[in-house]
Amino acid sequence: MKVQFQTVDVFTDRQFGGNPLAVIPDARRLSDAQMQAIANEFNLAETTFVLPPSDSANTARVRIFTPRAEMPFAGHPNVGTAFVLARHDSVCGVPIDRRNMTFEEIAGLVRMTIDTDDDLATGAALAAPQRFQIARDVDAGMIAQACSLDVSDIETRRHPPCLASCGAPFVIAEVRDRDALRRAQPRTDVFLTHLPRDEATGIHLYVEDAEEGADFQSRMFAPLHGVFEDPATGSANVALIGLLAHLRHESSLRLEAAIGQGVDMGRPSLMRAVAEKVAGAVIRTSIGGGCKLVMSGWIDLQ
Repeated sequence: MKVQFQTVDVFTDRQFGGNPLAVIPDARRLSDAQMQAIANEFNLAETTFVLPPSDSANTARVRIFTPRAEMPFAGHPNVGTAFVLARHDSVCGVPIDRRNMTFEEIAGLVRMTIDTDDDLATGAALAAPQRFQIARDVDAGMIAQACSLDVSDIETRRHPPCLASCGAPFVIAEVRDRDALRRAQPRTDVFLTHLPRDEATGIHLYVEDAEEGADFQSRMFAPLHGVFEDPATGSANVALIGLLAHLRHESSLRLEAAIGQGVDMGRPSLMRAVAEKVAGAVIRTSIGGGCKLVMSGWIDLQ
């Protein structure tokens, strides 16, 4: 059995930047085990598998796998998948709207808006499937240990490290400066002891720093998902923009930020993040960016 694939670099304006993604645009003949095996074979942060939607009002059902597990929601896989599908006339044989899409995922419905230039897709933006929420605060000392930092490297004046989500949970922690962010390295043993995979996808560190055209720089570690470090994590940064809006004193606002990631990996990424806050509550978050096609081919399943 032959299965078509496409790879795309997400949250970038150049090939070999951003976060690479593999997309299987028609996964109807694949089993769960085959999807996980294919994701492990690509060994990228995520691989997506496109299926017909349960509700014909939606564009597709999208399943997202890391090399080790299925994800309920993720950012760059949605952006890259929408970009790939927008360059097709149909999904699993059914014609689609190439400007706006809705994906069915474990976390809920993910609504996509496609960026175009002369009617050709150049990128996409997603609306997070769930409202921003904070589950709990997390000990700063443990986060420092998990990231090979000193506890003094964790900045707590704006907020303590916290477990937050817009559909996928991440521990979000601010660091004191760009040097601390650069020095961070994940320790799998600490993750195994204190941050089980079913509780937190990973640790997302950030610092306010104008570099590479961004307002913030960030890094994300998820070793228990087989992702030592991720070049661009939309699901973490959409939660970050939600957190930043939540912390602002204004009762209502629209907060926009450019968030960089992957710079220290040699894969610079840039994300456009937006949060809307009304009457003290963050009600909407979104994130988007550009994409570049890289490879296409066939998987020969035997």
